Amino acid sequence: MNYPDDETGQVLAEMHQAGIDLSQSHDVVFFHLFEKENQAQAMVEHIKEHLPEITCNLHPDQTPNVWDVDCTVVMTPTHEAILAQEEVFEKIVTQLSGYTDGWGIEA
Repeated sequence: MNYPDDETGQVLAEMHQAGIDLSQSHDVVFFHLFEKENQAQAMVEHIKEHLPEITCNLHPDQTPNVWDVDCTVVMTPTHEAILAQEEVFEKIVTQLSGYTDGWGIEA
């Protein structure tokens, strides 16, 4: 299978080569980082209110004074779907002074 020549395409190609069936739905986790717990909590609350089909997990990062919000979306991980979901999260995260930190598939 051919994937676009960008970071998302590379990750999808590696997953495909590892034998993951990307034509099926998976739990795709999008990672976000915040310097303040209240910013991370605000993202979780926003997601619960506006995107209730998405599950969020808020926890301290291994780095001191950093908070992680891992958001799980059940989806077929196509290049287009991943980019579209990243764009949705980017708008929320930016408003709350956070950072996006990639994505992956839960095994």
